[in-house]
Amino acid sequence: MAGDQAVTIHRHIKRADPALLRALTGYPTGNFTDIQGRRGALNPAIKPLFPSAPIIGSALTVRAGPGDNLAPYLAVGVLAPGDVLVITTGGWTGSAVLGDLMAGFFKNAGAVAVVTDGMARDLKGLTGVGLPIFAQGLNPNAPQKTGPGEIGGEISIGGVIVRAGDIVVGDADGVVILPQAHFADAVRAVEAIKTKETGVEREIAAGVVQPAWAQKFLAGDGVVYVD
Repeated sequence: MAGDQAVTIHRHIKRADPALLRALTGYPTGNFTDIQGRRGALNPAIKPLFPSAPIIGSALTVRAGPGDNLAPYLAVGVLAPGDVLVITTGGWTGSAVLGDLMAGFFKNAGAVAVVTDGMARDLKGLTGVGLPIFAQGLNPNAPQKTGPGEIGGEISIGGVIVRAGDIVVGDADGVVILPQAHFADAVRAVEAIKTKETGVEREIAAGVVQPAWAQKFLAGDGVVYVD
């Protein structure tokens, strides 16, 4: 296969350290946006297709042509256990980019989830496979398998740039990408957020009706009262 139909495969992918993934497991997606200036979440149109456990793993990025899933199928040969397939279709909704058969291959290869800005199909079968799927929705139309595509490169999906090896976190709220630039400080940062939120939860349980920072703002010059 050559020319416009070629599939480019980047073979050397630096994935997140498994120890880092374990240390970050259990935190909600919101905590990961908080440590990135309250950003990092994919477009909310990309959501879980069925209830599943929260996920975390290294991104294996895939660029699929609109209406085509050759590259995702080839990505099985690059996939490592613990990966999250992050598949961009450019937001194509005219046909599915994956169904239960592809999900079954991904699960057998050790994938922990699939995230796509495209569509899926075979919801009953997908639920049976049990691999968490985050997508825009469902469309029974089948894709072609002719290319072009890219595996392991930089992609844009849901308004966020994703590079292979970035950390992908997903739960019922959606999907957040943690870039590699944040890895070194991530554990300390999310623990700090969790500690802060635990303190607020204690205040709420104790009957506090307004946080101290809001009270301070009310007492300052930032509020204008009108009778």
